[in-house]
Amino acid sequence: MSSVLVTAQLPPKAMDILEQAVAVEILPTGADVQALRDASRGRHAIVSLLTNRVDAALLDAAGPSLKVVSNVAVGYDNIDVAAARERGVIVTNTPDVLTNATAELTWGLILAVTRRLGEGERLVRDGRWTGWSLDFMTGMELSGKQLGILGSGRIGRAVAAKAAAFGMTAVFSSRHGAGEIDGHPVMSVDELIATSDVLSLHVPLRPDTRHLINRAALERMKRTAYLVNTARGPVVDEAALASALKERVIAGAALDVFEREPIVHPDLLGLENVVLVPHIGSATHETRSGMAELAARNVVAVLAGKPPLTPVG
Repeated sequence: MSSVLVTAQLPPKAMDILEQAVAVEILPTGADVQALRDASRGRHAIVSLLTNRVDAALLDAAGPSLKVVSNVAVGYDNIDVAAARERGVIVTNTPDVLTNATAELTWGLILAVTRRLGEGERLVRDGRWTGWSLDFMTGMELSGKQLGILGSGRIGRAVAAKAAAFGMTAVFSSRHGAGEIDGHPVMSVDELIATSDVLSLHVPLRPDTRHLINRAALERMKRTAYLVNTARGPVVDEAALASALKERVIAGAALDVFEREPIVHPDLLGLENVVLVPHIGSATHETRSGMAELAARNVVAVLAGKPPLTPVG
């Protein structure tokens, strides 16, 4: 029977899928990098999380028996895909399963930052609310505003599809800066950044998207604009963002992801015009279970000699 290493306990349905077909070992909680490498030796498959670095050293530790690394995430920047390919190891991810959940959270963050929900709740909980007044806690109304979406994949398109419900115009970007995506206008990246009232990030982490939002990009945004990131933390230069928020270069930001998770840039923590949540874009019972089940099915398919359901690359 094939042997599979799972780097964390999965939801019951996913574990059932694996255990009916393969022998499963779960990596102990708190295991370090060396323990992960040791546990990988002789395995036929590894089910990894985005917090696990699957690099050449780990692939070599697993040895020639390794056939597939199944990542329980849509992103796979934690995996050295080129090194896996060189060793004949298939890499899979879990696209689409988390599209709706992440799109919903994106809208939650948009509302939270533009209507100052976190700031208001802290005021109430701290006993500092003294009553209603005409100019108290005013924010930005979404109706009639432009939602700029950087990244036209499944999640970006799902976010755009909900824009009309809030009276917003969703706009995408492209290198050519023309045409339409799902009926929404397309403009250049520079124009999108400069004209959007809310800029929402949905790009994968690649060398060309690391620090895509840097000081220069932030200075091109409207002073009344808001930045939302539910993509990957390193897409935003956190130090530059913290500085821009302090100086009111932009009105505010909402982040679900961070450069050095779980560490958050300390200058962000004391700011009222930023909403910070702990990487919960896919955190619904339905979505997390669905992601794990898809990862398990990918493993079972590959080890049975069938094509993977959702291969990377």
